[in-house]
Amino acid sequence: MSGPHAHALYVHGHTPVHRLAPEAKLAAQLLFVLAVVATPREAFWAFGVYALLVAVVVGLARLPIAFVAKRLLFEVPFVLFAVLMPFVSRGERVDVLGVSLSVEGLWGAWNVLAKATLGLAASIVVAATTTMPELLRGLERLRMPRALTSTLSFMIRYADVVAEEMRRMKIARDSRAYDPRWLWQARAVAAAAGALFIRSYERGERVYLAMLSRGYAGSMPRLEEAATPAVVWAAALAVPAAAAAVAATAWVVGR
Repeated sequence: MSGPHAHALYVHGHTPVHRLAPEAKLAAQLLFVLAVVATPREAFWAFGVYALLVAVVVGLARLPIAFVAKRLLFEVPFVLFAVLMPFVSRGERVDVLGVSLSVEGLWGAWNVLAKATLGLAASIVVAATTTMPELLRGLERLRMPRALTSTLSFMIRYADVVAEEMRRMKIARDSRAYDPRWLWQARAVAAAAGALFIRSYERGERVYLAMLSRGYAGSMPRLEEAATPAVVWAAALAVPAAAAAVAATAWVVGR
């Protein structure tokens, strides 16, 4: 339980992006996404600049292109939604390859795809260069309520424990030559889910009582840490600052 708890999206490395303070990366991600969302959809060049900024950070973090591309598949639901917009939206129509499409729907599809892709790419970079404990510490240093960060910490720590319990239950079921696959066998699955819930609840209660016996008072002890240097904040906020300048320019040029 005392390991690094690196999540599936994390890529181990010692790059400048990995070494940035987690709170600085989280703040930079939020500000970058806000700049992207605030950009007018007609400014195609601005989104190209944003994509270039993300590509530069990906290069600095030495993240494999295939890794980033695979994680971008998470936005497939947004892609499907965007594809339908030109067909179902109303208003002025235009023929594309013999198909009547809504002009407003085409703009909306582009807007969703461009901004969702850039926002997801920024999130992937932060997740790939920050371990889960660092993310939680960064959220706490950004003044997120400690009750929430403590709950997230326990949830993450014990997710693996619950998953391992599920695996052991499956092995036990398979060893008895019982593998429910059909609707009328749902009772066995429900019984297994109920047993897992009871075991998890009892384990959590035992852990909580053990923590109380050791002086736990509702929050984990806060470690004294030095303030993040201004140079680190400046390095992390360079990308969102450039994005904000691009967004402002897009609005001025578009007038």
